Amino acid sequence: MSGAAEARRALYIVVPVFNEAPNLERLFDGLRVVAQEASELDVSVVLVDDGSSDGTPNLARALGEGLELTVLTHGTNRGPGYAFGSAFAYLASRVRSHDLVVTMEGDNTSRTELIAKMLLRAEEGHDAVFASPYAYGGAILHTSAVRVVLSHVANAFVKEFIGVHGILTVSSFFRLYRGASLRRLQECYGERIVERDGFESMVELVMKMVYLQMSISEVPMVLDGTRRTGPSKLNTRRTVVGYFSLFGRKRAWRQRAAR
Repeated sequence: MSGAAEARRALYIVVPVFNEAPNLERLFDGLRVVAQEASELDVSVVLVDDGSSDGTPNLARALGEGLELTVLTHGTNRGPGYAFGSAFAYLASRVRSHDLVVTMEGDNTSRTELIAKMLLRAEEGHDAVFASPYAYGGAILHTSAVRVVLSHVANAFVKEFIGVHGILTVSSFFRLYRGASLRRLQECYGERIVERDGFESMVELVMKMVYLQMSISEVPMVLDGTRRTGPSKLNTRRTVVGYFSLFGRKRAWRQRAAR
């Protein structure tokens, strides 16, 4: 094997899904474009099915033909945090320091065309790049008032109660992580990285990154609810309770990062 081949980087795209069959065709069309345009990277898709009952895993395998695709399955619905944890554990023995990992929604609200911009921003040396509707040039369109309020609550909660400042979006799934940074998180917090099973896991991950003094950059994103077919899977009450449950773990996570 040549040195050039050994140095070739991988891009892993992690997508948690739960009953997303109506959204998969558009999703895989976008992922295929990413794989074609990022020809300098070995692109692999890791789809985590979180207990779907609508045939999502089999449809994904059919639509993913021609892509490097791995489908991980849960027998029951455990939540997006658990799905991300399964993906991180799967990648633990695969991701190298120079590789890249993107996480995103499976309902098409994460715009795959933004991945190219996130890759460019990562080249500046940041540990992670978040796609943010609150960054200059971003927007939230055709999204329920409840979800918008929850996003603001998450941001306010993290800034005021957790002590994390300077990050505009803390609850979005759509992120890029450097392989070295992901491995560092796993060394500190375990292969799964996140403890929480729900949507609050994204805030948990931000907390852990900040406690490890990681650099986070953001690129603007337009979050458009019309790109999604079907209802959002977010449970408002459970998510709010989940946010406040993080406060009790703050000290332990910070102490672990300081070791």
